[in-house]
Amino acid sequence: MIISSPLDFREAARRRLPPFLFDYLDGGAFGEETLAANQSALGQVHPRQRVLRNVSDLSLKTRLFGEDLAMPVMLAPIGLGGMMRRRGELQVARAAHAAKVPYILSTVSVCPLADVVAASGGQVWFQLYVLKDRGFMRHVLERAQALGVTKLVFTVDMPLPGARYRDAHSGMSGPAASLRRALQAMTHPRWSIDVGLMGRPHNLGNISDYRGMPTDLSDYIGWLGANFDPSITWSDLEWIRDMWKGEMIVKGILDPADARDAVRFGADGIVVSNHGGRQLDGALASAKALPAIAEAVGDDLTVLVDGGVRTGLDVVRMLALGAQGVLLGRAYVYALAAQGEAGVAHLLDLIAQGMQVTMALGGVTSVEKIGRDMLS
Repeated sequence: MIISSPLDFREAARRRLPPFLFDYLDGGAFGEETLAANQSALGQVHPRQRVLRNVSDLSLKTRLFGEDLAMPVMLAPIGLGGMMRRRGELQVARAAHAAKVPYILSTVSVCPLADVVAASGGQVWFQLYVLKDRGFMRHVLERAQALGVTKLVFTVDMPLPGARYRDAHSGMSGPAASLRRALQAMTHPRWSIDVGLMGRPHNLGNISDYRGMPTDLSDYIGWLGANFDPSITWSDLEWIRDMWKGEMIVKGILDPADARDAVRFGADGIVVSNHGGRQLDGALASAKALPAIAEAVGDDLTVLVDGGVRTGLDVVRMLALGAQGVLLGRAYVYALAAQGEAGVAHLLDLIAQGMQVTMALGGVTSVEKIGRDMLS
């Protein structure tokens, strides 16, 4: 199919992926109310149209956490990227490096961190969950620092996995899951050849490295359930803050009080996020939560955001609401599943074009000038 919009990649991904993977990527928690609200809330953010403002010299460049970026966009950590396309995390890393934007590798990636760092030209951030196995956490932190990673994105909104009913319905989990996945793979031959046969090993690379044994998709749900830690508090994170030598960004903030706690903790940044609607259904949409959080922390740390962002227009909307950087999630993984590295590169080009058009029609020529006065 012809891809002319960032929104086109979703249908292309649906056609290519077996249902258990598409629904894992596409779905949310419970009735998926927050999943839908993330996008609808952005649709209610209305930029002002300004004219005769001389927007001939327009730049998307910005600087975040000491890095010069081509635009204020990051590729969010999403698990199992290597199941969406052959060695998918490596393809994403190459596309992000070429576009000069950061790629944040998930703890539960298929490709191990060392391989992704090499593919990214050394510019990759790493995401870590709060886990019961502190030995694993220490291991991956030491490994990341040894590989030259300087940005840690610490996800705190997952003391327990959300109730994701689509996964049970589709075969990602639930009764006879392995058999159902195998049958679906047989009806999607392009994916089966590209990933099923040519994309091996299908391990969770970072976890397998630590355990010294393969941790495959069949182990994925069980491993997550056994290792998330519902007892964690801010004080439990102090050893990580002391151990990690680079910037630390806390992901999963949705309340101004928690944002102020992140400032007191010593975080360098936060990600305003409801985990893409995959955790607490009915929670506030990210675009709704963002303004109060940005006001609460002021200049005390860097505010990033994710949730429902699909286009360059959405990126500008989030910046106008108070974010300094925006994470793309499903948008780039749809592109990865549909067209691999070339799809991610195309998606990033479309995002940049959308930002440029939105800024020009809003009379704004630089990222630093995007603010609440840009909105109606």
